[in-house]
Amino acid sequence: MERFLPCLYAVLACGGFCLIFEVKKPLFVLLCSLNGGVSWLVYLLLEGVCPQATRYLIATIVVSVLAELMARVLKAPATIFLIVGIIPLVPGGGLYYTMEALLSGDTALFARTALETAACAGAIAVGVSMVSSLARLLFRKHLVEGRQP
Repeated sequence: MERFLPCLYAVLACGGFCLIFEVKKPLFVLLCSLNGGVSWLVYLLLEGVCPQATRYLIATIVVSVLAELMARVLKAPATIFLIVGIIPLVPGGGLYYTMEALLSGDTALFARTALETAACAGAIAVGVSMVSSLARLLFRKHLVEGRQP
């Protein structure tokens, strides 16, 4: 139960971001919010199994695949589901603690937290790029094959 309550909070927060991003259809709001909850659930389930940046990467890959699938099924842009889905993964705490260490003059802590935060942000970027590229390749291949007699 301790792992599922933060996922509920992630779903609610993603619902709020759907309002900010003006997602109009109620089904899209629900799916975007659930995608955010899934991202945080995957991240939490991998705790203690692999390093933090790897957890970010795997969670981002799962969310990106779900976003691409939802986009294909609902004939909507994948960006809607993807951006809202990765919001719980954004390393805001890492950025805060990096800046706090910088302002307090603790160079060693600043360097360590900056590298950890950059690794997490990089893992998110790599996960999104990897799945998006694969989806485009597969979709393009499917289109090309579909046009041939």
